[in-house]
Amino acid sequence: MERYVYPYPICFLSTESVTILTLNENNIEDILARIPGDGLKGDGFPRNVLGIIMQNTDTFGPFMNYWVTCKLDMGLSVREQEIIILRMGVLYNSDYVWKHHLKVGREFGITDEEINSIRNEEYETFVDREKSLLCLTDEIVNHRTIRLESWEIHSKILSPKDVVDLIHLTSQYMLFAVMNNAFQVQVEPALDALPGVHDRFPDESP
Repeated sequence: MERYVYPYPICFLSTESVTILTLNENNIEDILARIPGDGLKGDGFPRNVLGIIMQNTDTFGPFMNYWVTCKLDMGLSVREQEIIILRMGVLYNSDYVWKHHLKVGREFGITDEEINSIRNEEYETFVDREKSLLCLTDEIVNHRTIRLESWEIHSKILSPKDVVDLIHLTSQYMLFAVMNNAFQVQVEPALDALPGVHDRFPDESP
């Protein structure tokens, strides 16, 4: 099966092309404070992409509440969510998503070995439930649906609610990844030194 990978390179628009709007970070951080962990707070605060999404101020607040509520109330664990989000970063070639969620994923126990496996589509080391979530993430992106043969395999492991939650999550991170790629959003300086989607970790063999 041919794998879909977002084809466009990562580069940056000049600040004269699109203005990243200034956020009231106290208000936004109050919303993000509801998210478990510290990865998207402090140095990991995704101010650049949020400043782009805020171009539409009418939809920004409701979207933020939807996004955070889904993170808290969906049935997927935080670790499962982060595995899926990292895979979305790979499939959409989004260094912005990848670098922000390297930090979050490590906070919730995802090892560098597992991160490399996610990047390289090598899922055998994951437990069955995580493997199914990763396979269906690829299925949703590559085929824009879940084909019958995939339903037959993964419905033995995942419930319909799990699949609904997965579709919510992949849809959110399609939005983030395409927003970052289309507007060529620059990674914040505090995270810029982290390995990108195609970079090796320091101890990884060529």
